[in-house]
Amino acid sequence: MLELIGGFLGLAMVVATAGVVLARAADRIAAATGLGRLLVGSVLLAAATSLPELSVDIAAVRAGMPDLATGDLLGSSLMNLLILAGIDLAQRSGHRMLSREAASHALSATLAIALTSLAALAVLTAGRLPPIAFLDIGGWSWAILVAWLLGARMLFIDQRISARAAAEAAAESGTGPAARPALAGPAVAFAAAAAVLVVAGPRLAAVADDLATETGLGRTFVGTTLVALTTSLPELVASIAAVRMGAFDLAIGNTFGSNAFNMVLFVPLDACHPGPLFAAVNPAHAVTALAVVVATATAVLGQLYHEERRLPVLEPDAALVVLVVVGGLALVSLLS
Repeated sequence: MLELIGGFLGLAMVVATAGVVLARAADRIAAATGLGRLLVGSVLLAAATSLPELSVDIAAVRAGMPDLATGDLLGSSLMNLLILAGIDLAQRSGHRMLSREAASHALSATLAIALTSLAALAVLTAGRLPPIAFLDIGGWSWAILVAWLLGARMLFIDQRISARAAAEAAAESGTGPAARPALAGPAVAFAAAAAVLVVAGPRLAAVADDLATETGLGRTFVGTTLVALTTSLPELVASIAAVRMGAFDLAIGNTFGSNAFNMVLFVPLDACHPGPLFAAVNPAHAVTALAVVVATATAVLGQLYHEERRLPVLEPDAALVVLVVVGGLALVSLLS
């Protein structure tokens, strides 16, 4: 048992280190390309920090553990929200992170809610409806992919409009656009850190399965907690690094973008699984998905609410997110 735990922690440290490099490189890429921290965080950084989920869960599905893979994807979304709420509670600067950029992040959060809701519907109905598949990928997975592509296009258009407005404002004020840094260096660093995540990720599936056997907790619960927490380490470290740099857009965009991209990963998992993926998993995963929806909606309310006074002890919206996440994990533990 101690050897398993040691190996698990060692891999977690490797993943965490790569997360720091990703955050710093993503911030420089946002400046170099002019795409903005929100879009880079919601798409590029989110996709990169989700690489552990992809590699771990493909290995799990191929090993006949679809419950572990599904629990990891949905549980990782819960952990990402817990990370964001925890960072918000820890911020004592007089500003609330969840309400800092409001409507722009509400768009990416709503996309995450929609995709997670589709995943919940898939888990609840896949075994009761006639199977529909194309290229060995189920209909629900295709619906998730199409919805994400449309949502990503909306984010791109929204940020392009914002960038144009900022450029026009700068021109009117006579300041002119700021010089952009070189792109090559941060792009290489980003790619290298992403490659580390791809290599380190698959090892986690075997270790997590061994831990599930040793502890007797079962793959549904272990996938939702232990594996999800570890594969969320890139999001944790990247978000902390982004906040320390003052890049709140990057941190929030990474959380909501990762949760949306996690649902897209059901597409390759469905392709690797023999038969319909959603029909082979425990219905208890729908509880995790619904907890993600409620927690994300709570975070959006915290963003859009205009009260700027911080309570002396804690922030209500972030505390509610924590309660929803903990409650969801407790329900999954009881039902799995």
